[in-house]
Amino acid sequence: MKRPNAPWQAIFLSIAVAYLLSIMPLPYWLQPYWPYWLALVMTYWCLETNQLMGLGRAFLLGILLDLLAGTLLGQHGLSLLILVYLLGLFRNRIRFFPAWQQTLAVLALLFNDRVVQLWVVMASQGQFPGWQFWLAPVAGALLWPWLFLMLDSLRRYWRNRHQQ
Repeated sequence: MKRPNAPWQAIFLSIAVAYLLSIMPLPYWLQPYWPYWLALVMTYWCLETNQLMGLGRAFLLGILLDLLAGTLLGQHGLSLLILVYLLGLFRNRIRFFPAWQQTLAVLALLFNDRVVQLWVVMASQGQFPGWQFWLAPVAGALLWPWLFLMLDSLRRYWRNRHQQ
């Protein structure tokens, strides 16, 4: 019997931690720098296990984040849907990039996500959120190499544990 590349427990645990980090109350000065954790975790799982993160799951996970965070219903659902779609298109290229190029690709994906979020915010609220709105993708890209290594070790741990 063929075992899955990444056990569901590792995916569930990492997404649950991403939700907790996303809804955690923060001091006002730290909020603009806080990365979009769910997008980073989903980026990792889309790159490593393409078949497990489909468009429907991405949309539902985004809707759940909208409900938990109290944002406009569909805002994160739409942004994660587009993120997973783009990752599906470019997965084979991004996956084999060196670490610095992969970080730049993740930065571009996070900026694209921010453009989608900006579109939704401007359409619903009619006001520009400010220049600090663009700091979170930079923070996410700076954290990407360490997050990638951490999630990769988690995936290997679960895979080795289930092969024994």
